[in-house]
Order: sequence, then C-alpha cells, then structure tokens
Amino acid sequence: MLSHVVEYLKRTDAGNRTTAAFGKRWVKNFLKNLENINKTLLYKQTEIPVIITGSGPNLEKAIPVIQKARENCLIIASSSSVMALSHNGIKADLVISTDGGNWALRHIYAAYRNKQTDILAVNLNAALPSQLNNTRFLIINDGSIWQNIILHELSLPSVIIPQRGTVTATAVDLAMILSSGNIYLAGMDLSVNDIRTHVKPYGFDSLFFSRANRFSPVYSQLFTRSGLLQRGKSLDIYAAWFKDQIKSWQKRIYSIEPDNKKQNIFKQGNPLEQSNLKIKKDYNIFKTSDTTINSSFSSQRGAGILIKALKENKYSEDIKKELSAFFFPGEKEVSKEILETALMKIAAKSRTKALNE
Repeated sequence: MLSHVVEYLKRTDAGNRTTAAFGKRWVKNFLKNLENINKTLLYKQTEIPVIITGSGPNLEKAIPVIQKARENCLIIASSSSVMALSHNGIKADLVISTDGGNWALRHIYAAYRNKQTDILAVNLNAALPSQLNNTRFLIINDGSIWQNIILHELSLPSVIIPQRGTVTATAVDLAMILSSGNIYLAGMDLSVNDIRTHVKPYGFDSLFFSRANRFSPVYSQLFTRSGLLQRGKSLDIYAAWFKDQIKSWQKRIYSIEPDNKKQNIFKQGNPLEQSNLKIKKDYNIFKTSDTTINSSFSSQRGAGILIKALKENKYSEDIKKELSAFFFPGEKEVSKEILETALMKIAAKSRTKALNE
C-alpha cells in the first residue's frame, strides 16, 4: 500500500512540475494550431490488430515482424519512431504526437519530409509546424473544460483521451478506441539499455553529430544523456504507471519483443499469429471532414471563446482554475480580467507566428 502512495506522489509531483513549466506553452500551442486545421477525421471502430511503435532501442528488434505484419495491422507510430520506420520502408497509418516542447518538431519534420503519413493524431497542446496545414487531423481532446468549449464552439470533432506522461500511453488509449483487436507494442523499453536511449536512426542524431568534436565525441554525449535519464527516474515513473494501469486495461496488450526483464510488465505476443493474418486492413476506418471555420483567424476566435466563457459560462470558475494553473502556477487567486489579458496576448502572438511561418 505504501509503495502505491509513493508512486502516486511521484507522479503527482512530476505532473505539477510539468504543468508549471509547460502550461502557458500548451495554451499557446493550442491556439496557434487552430490556424492550421483544415481537415479533421471521424472514425469507426474496427477489429484489426494494432501495432504501436515507440522509439526505444528494442524497436530495431521488432522491425522485421512489423514489416511482415503491416498489411494485417493498423500501425500507430509515435512521432519519434517515424524516422526509424521510414528508414526500414514502413509507412505508419497514423502518427501520434502530444509533446508540447519545440524539440518535438524534429520528429514531426521527419514525418513531413518522408511523407510518412497524411494522418496525424494530436492533442492540440503539442508543438506542430505550420507546414502540416494540409494534413488530416484526428484531434485528441484531454477532457478539460477549456478544450471542450473551444472544440465544441468551432465544431471540431475529437476523441477524448486524458493526458498521459508519455505519448505511447496515449497511443494505447487511442488504439483501444479505434480497434477491438489485440494491441502489440514495440520500442516501449521503459529503461535505458547501457548508453542506448533511443532507436537508430532518431530525430536527435544530427544534434549529437553536429556538436561532436575531440573534446565531446558522440559516445560521450550519449553517455551523459543516458546518465541524466537514469538519474531523473522518469522512465521508472512511467514503468510503475504502466504496471499499475495494465491491471485495469483489457487483456489484449502485448509486447512484440521479449519481456523486459527489468520491468516485466507486458506479456510477449506476435502480430503474425494465424488468427491476426485472417483480418485484412480496413482503409475506411477514417472519414475526412473539412472544417467550416475560418482557420486564418481561429487562434483569436479560440481565445475569444474562452474569454466569453470566463464571463458567462456556468463553468467559468472551473475554467478559471484550469487556466490559472497554466498561466500563474502556484498563485491561489487570479482574477478573470488578468486571465483575459493573458489569453489575448497569447492569441495575438500565436496569430503573428502562424503568419510568419
């Protein structure tokens, strides 16, 4: 019982620190991304097996299996795994991204350049480039009141999935909504393998090589990075969350690679089982819906919707609490007027940035 309390406190503390650091950026990303949404997706549930790819080193071991199973499985790829999949001739059915940090753009650019997919599943809090304005979006709504109000007022369809600490957890939730079939995980190591932290090739590889010199070789940079990850304990927190969460998930989630001996969370499974091969990929899972909003001004319109809701909506106090945690973390009382000013400033900057990109 005590261990559960400790893990809960660790996750809560990590969540609070993340919100304090990224909350304002999440709102800014959300409003900016509204400028680029021209096509959204509706979906129907299928029974096809799903393969989810993360960017852990073990993805390399699963590549041969994914290559053989891709015609019989729906492939959901975290944006950080796109480069490795593309390098091995695998095209994902949809790419998922939830990271609000600008570094995440390196992974999205890889998907865009390699034409890896034309479907992007995103929470609009994520960092996204404006070049994706012709992409079909499956919008992920985290269920917060402020997001619900904007998406409802703009008539943008979405799928509700709570925020998770890692994109692969969101991908599992999405897979369970899209399909009743088995779900197979690849590249979700949840631990550091010596100094290997990610699959090769990886979106950040160019950063390490561009900075390398005789005083800071790539090997040393990777050693430092792996040490930081291990000391930060973030992977341990994710592993503990998955170990607890899998008890409540349906018993249809497997790992393509052999069980990770350190974490020992997921059972091993193979998407090439005969029962899976009888099901052919359904290319009509998604239906495109053109938006009716004027995307050129939607960031300002989104901010206006929130400001109006702060004044008139019956949930105004709840909206104020949600936004206060993003804009002014740690402050007990923030007036609606201050929040309105903050929203208008962010909308103006988002609009200007979208026009300049």
